[in-house]
Amino acid sequence: MQKNDLIELTIEDLAADGTGVGRYQGMAFFVKDAVIGDTITARIMKLKKNYGYARLTEIKEASPNRVEPRCIYARACGGCQLQQINYESQLVFKQKKIREHIVRLGGFEEAFVERIMEPIVGMDVPFGYRNKAQFPIGTNAQGKPIAGFYAGRTHSIIANTQCALGVPVNEQVLEAVLSYMEEFGVKAYDEKTRKGLVRHVLIRYGFDSGEVMVCIVVNGKQLPKESVLTERLGAIERMKSISLNTNRENTNVILGENTRVLWGTPTITDALYLRDTSNFGRIGEKTVYRISPQSFYQVNPVQTEKLYSLALEYAGLTGKETVWDLYCGIGTISLFLARSAKQVYGVEVVPEAVEDAKRNARLNRIANAEFMLGKVEEVLPEFYESKEWGEEMKHPDVIVVDPPRKGCDGKCIETMLRMQADRIVYVSCDSATLARDLRRLCGGGYEVKRIRGVDQFGQTVHVEVAVLLTRTDT
Repeated sequence: MQKNDLIELTIEDLAADGTGVGRYQGMAFFVKDAVIGDTITARIMKLKKNYGYARLTEIKEASPNRVEPRCIYARACGGCQLQQINYESQLVFKQKKIREHIVRLGGFEEAFVERIMEPIVGMDVPFGYRNKAQFPIGTNAQGKPIAGFYAGRTHSIIANTQCALGVPVNEQVLEAVLSYMEEFGVKAYDEKTRKGLVRHVLIRYGFDSGEVMVCIVVNGKQLPKESVLTERLGAIERMKSISLNTNRENTNVILGENTRVLWGTPTITDALYLRDTSNFGRIGEKTVYRISPQSFYQVNPVQTEKLYSLALEYAGLTGKETVWDLYCGIGTISLFLARSAKQVYGVEVVPEAVEDAKRNARLNRIANAEFMLGKVEEVLPEFYESKEWGEEMKHPDVIVVDPPRKGCDGKCIETMLRMQADRIVYVSCDSATLARDLRRLCGGGYEVKRIRGVDQFGQTVHVEVAVLLTRTDT
């Protein structure tokens, strides 16, 4: 076999990144956009010792699980990896991905994981679910400004203002910005030359409130004819907030440190409702959140309600418990928990998020939630060693942790084990790092009781997981 050879494959599996896996002459080949059950022709792109990569050139016999992608750019765009697979099969893939990571990377027995793992919680409508979108702005071959998403593994922009995962108002906002740029000669930022002005357009939408936020990220401090743009954007129904963010750094980080309100308010509001985890119907009162351009707020509010309701169920609160919520963001889980707990302590490293959390507590008239600024791996040991804090803080009933993709810091895990909470609820957006951390926690006196995936990100390979751990000596 050599590079550029054409080979015929039957796809037998999907890798964790959603690429199809087939075998040719005993060697595994990974093929993007292939579906389990497909018979395909593929061109070899790269050969390793025991495996290779190939590009799909022809579908000779389509899998019964293959569907026509809703978005014509799905194959080229880096945002969706699974649009060519029917949604039921996407859920099967994600359930398997979670299970295999916990078994293979966590070292747990497969029969044990099968016994305690619950069915994944899917979406009723796996399109149009994102309440946040960040569109890079560029220039096409004709010199006109464009907005869209990066092609897979590149920074080449695919012009598209109608993302299938986003909300309809995104297109209105982008068309207003692009027409303004063209009319007044406002240049898009060029990553290579570091010249030009407009870098990104960030759009947030409150599913419960209907409120719209736009934040324009620029390589400067102001836009020409700002009042013209704000007038046009302000005319969009339910527009609430328009701001300008300055980012002059040579970086992939989208937002800079300074944001200036151009029109309206600095935040929008949204709300999450508690759900009955037997059928996931809404119950109880809503918790309201104020959201700024910098706020971390889950992008799929419908599934977030299901995820947080599961976390609350796993926490087993009766109103008497002390709870730590680590990596708490703007207090989304904290305030969910506070309604059923005696006291909640949240820790978050982003100053704006801590201020948002405090404001959100006041907004919901929740007095039993306290928020602390700092890195979890620094704050938690410091409080544990402090003589000023009582045993309820040092030895809480429940710890809830919702870390970034890299998982929990080692010092965080170490201190959690010393605190000896009765229960740990681990909410994860990366089942690989989750598996690693579960191994550490179970090696320190805990056992896994329940595992359940929640699909927050239909059409992509990403999935959230909620896990309940209890102490083995309780």
